[in-house]
Amino acid sequence: MDAHTELEEIIAGCQEGDAESFSRLVDLYSRRCYGYFFRMTGSRAVSDDLLSELFVKLVEKIGTFKGESFDSWLFKVTSNVFHDYLRRKYRDGKVIESRKEELEERIKQEQRRGSRKEDEQMDKLQEKIERLDGQTRELIMLRFYSQLSFKEIAKMRGEPIGTVMSKVHRGVRRLRELMG
Repeated sequence: MDAHTELEEIIAGCQEGDAESFSRLVDLYSRRCYGYFFRMTGSRAVSDDLLSELFVKLVEKIGTFKGESFDSWLFKVTSNVFHDYLRRKYRDGKVIESRKEELEERIKQEQRRGSRKEDEQMDKLQEKIERLDGQTRELIMLRFYSQLSFKEIAKMRGEPIGTVMSKVHRGVRRLRELMG
């Protein structure tokens, strides 16, 4: 059985309320979705919470999936969960203070445990990604960490594929400049 057919069966099972199918769906997508959340927030705790929230949303929304690209549909829901999180944080008025505390805590943790060269590179990359504007950061995350195609991103965002490709290219170029 090919991967596409298997995914269709899993989705059909989810739409029928089959718990095993949801479990298989979580197994297939949790790593990519978690990676997206982590790169967007920089926080493991928040990413865990958002991943849990995402899969609750999927249980509620799986019936609205109509057979287009599941990855595009899933990451549209994922992106919506992230944006809902941002709206809640802004409403609370705690985004800047919370982010500052998270970064300070991360710096303290890094100082305590010491970093290897690879960890330092990943931290530098995360720091530079955080300096990108929100839209560019999201496009980079969708393309490289969530592994969506340009076509899927364009469809999800309702933009021409050329526009998405151009924005991602500019974002990568800007990231290279920031990395030195």
